[in-house]
Amino acid sequence: MTRISRLCTALGIAAAVVLGGSGCTVIAPNGPYTVNNDEGAGDPLSKPFQRMIAIPPQPGWGAEDTIRGLQAAMAAYADDPSILAGYLTPEARAKWTAAGPVTVIQDQYEVSVPPPRESETSSKVTLKGHYLALINEDDSYKPTGGPWERPFELVKLPEGYRVSALPPGLLLTESDVARAYRPTNLYYVNRSTQDRLVVDRVRLRLDTKETFAQTVLERLLEPPTEALRGAVTTSFPPGIKIESIRSGEDRVIINLSGELDTLDLSAEETLRGQIRNSLNKNEIAKGRIIEIMVDGESYTVDRPDTVDQWLDDDVRDSAYYVDKGAVHYLTKDGGGGAVAGAAGEEHEGFGHFAVSAGPNPLIAAKTSTGISVAGLAPEGAWQEVVQGADLTPPTWNRDGTLWTYDGKNGVLLKYDPARGQAEPVEVPAELDELDVNRFRIARDGVRVAVTTGENTVQIGALTGEGAGTKLGNLQLLTTTETGNEIKDIAWRDDEHLLVLAQGTAGQTLNEINVGDGETTGVPLKDRLESVAAFQDQVLADVATKGGTKLIVLSPDQQTWTTKIEKKGGAPLLPLG
Repeated sequence: MTRISRLCTALGIAAAVVLGGSGCTVIAPNGPYTVNNDEGAGDPLSKPFQRMIAIPPQPGWGAEDTIRGLQAAMAAYADDPSILAGYLTPEARAKWTAAGPVTVIQDQYEVSVPPPRESETSSKVTLKGHYLALINEDDSYKPTGGPWERPFELVKLPEGYRVSALPPGLLLTESDVARAYRPTNLYYVNRSTQDRLVVDRVRLRLDTKETFAQTVLERLLEPPTEALRGAVTTSFPPGIKIESIRSGEDRVIINLSGELDTLDLSAEETLRGQIRNSLNKNEIAKGRIIEIMVDGESYTVDRPDTVDQWLDDDVRDSAYYVDKGAVHYLTKDGGGGAVAGAAGEEHEGFGHFAVSAGPNPLIAAKTSTGISVAGLAPEGAWQEVVQGADLTPPTWNRDGTLWTYDGKNGVLLKYDPARGQAEPVEVPAELDELDVNRFRIARDGVRVAVTTGENTVQIGALTGEGAGTKLGNLQLLTTTETGNEIKDIAWRDDEHLLVLAQGTAGQTLNEINVGDGETTGVPLKDRLESVAAFQDQVLADVATKGGTKLIVLSPDQQTWTTKIEKKGGAPLLPLG
């Protein structure tokens, strides 16, 4: 095949049509490119996107063109499954299924075709690329990495090459996913306290037959991803369906069908909270009245000025730091006075402090013999509440309980100040075999970050409720190279974990979205000792010759400024 004919073949493999536009864009040989589309941008319920149009295999195509066409047909499969079937032999078509995880690779991939032999009727082709992620059947996005390859066997029929066997699932490129999927936050309810919404991040495929608002709410009616199974619940009773979603000048009208208790005001408020945040946090219907109907009858109305306490952490503006074992308030101008009670007095051997939330916070500290707690009041005295020489630094849950992991005995302990005793909590069996050195509960009271060994961070969840609470759903979040060390972690918000790592080349501070692994690096100038965070506020301490200075990250996340020049160690923020 000549260069010109090969180019024409590649150009014809696929096209991206901008929905709402008047024409189509031909895909270049090196893969799809993004076409800006402003059509539909004024619709508060939709998201503009490009639709992939694939064409059937052509008789003149070689093995490489057929494989590239097959991949384009996979990208278009959700909109038109008939094209992909044409690339397969009848036997392969009968066995193949689209079910299973979606494999995502980089845009630039190689199709390796062996030299043809005379009278050969089949060809073994290998597709090689770089592995990026899996989109699981529960819509969770799991990043991965490294080289990736897949062999294909093609047979030559009178009508052209056909694939004789295809592994289950779809193979998409990074551009395919960017074009057809949207990162989406869904909101479920904390199972244990049922006073807080918990975010579940998914990748949803845009549907040409419905608005994005309907796609989001339809998925909200389904169970959460595996990461939150057993840890969250929902206000939607079984059997509820989305009948229609309409938008007016100032409102969005959602019509449900099914059985809803019109007298349960708590369930009504929770349902509004789930819908409001699942739409508005994804920039859908923001600033509009949301009217919810059931079988055409008015059920409840959510207004833009509604006070939303479903994401409230009760953290306020409280910030602290530690100097010579004494806890101090942090003010807008810098260092403040010591806190009331024993926690504000200098103590040797007290470290790894943690602060609870609420109007009457407690301070916890790790010592050589266990975990001690003191109230922030003049009469507040240190009291050892958990004993053990190999405990992780304490962490507070939003329900007021204190947690630590006993590495010597392989036991997760929960101390409830109201009960006055520490109780064991069930953990996955594999945790007993790992060196657990940090255990941090997120402010949603559900997600947990666990560091094991020197260089691995896992994310889990507190599942169940009451006496049945246990740690589960552990999944790898990140790991550093051998020889590097994770120095500290801090929850910035319910979705993002800050990970401070020390390597031979220096330090890195990464903000990682625990839902999909998206990572953003934070620039560093000084060598940090520890880090604390709450939403826009990120604090760290730096050891200097003159003492320990406390620094704060700028709102643009690019620079650090000094808050306390010296005597400003170990910053603290409630929870996290």
